[in-house]
Amino acid sequence: FVAGPALMILTFQVIRRFARYYIGDQPIFTLRMIMTVAMIINMFLLGCELFTEFYSPTMHAAAAQYLYFGLHGHHGLVPWIWSAVALDLIGLTLLITPLSRKIVGLNVACVACFIGVWIEKGMGLIIPGFVPSPLGQVVEYLPTLNETLVCLGIWAFGALIFSWMLRVAIPIMNGSLRADPELNSPVPSTSNTL
Repeated sequence: FVAGPALMILTFQVIRRFARYYIGDQPIFTLRMIMTVAMIINMFLLGCELFTEFYSPTMHAAAAQYLYFGLHGHHGLVPWIWSAVALDLIGLTLLITPLSRKIVGLNVACVACFIGVWIEKGMGLIIPGFVPSPLGQVVEYLPTLNETLVCLGIWAFGALIFSWMLRVAIPIMNGSLRADPELNSPVPSTSNTL
């Protein structure tokens, strides 16, 4: 409910600027409101997670310790998670202030929220679950070239499908998609009448 509406707001603006289909301000600002509420909930739940992890430090808090502050000299994800939290806070601040009523402020908020949530939920949820290992070892993780290429391929495939759908949806919505008149003409009969 944050990254999806952010991407939709940015896409609507690109469609409005470069396509022959105008999307009004009301859908964009409705999505802005959805993003604002979802981002407030996201930050509240992040605070609850931090409270429960660090209130009484146990071995179960080792993954959170590694993610936010580093563990035993290993701190590969610390810059990632703090940049994600900073981007989330910047996006939320822009969304709850009147700055996001202007398109430029809204675009900055959308980009900050999209990247912040992507880092927080991707690198912040998945990778620390494996650190430390069941044997207690802390191993730094960096994606390999194959993993990076698979990720880029998935994003490229999604962008391809999305652009194909837009290529069909925009002409339907603005009424420029019409049937070919030659295909709809009656077929002449080949039989001769006497």
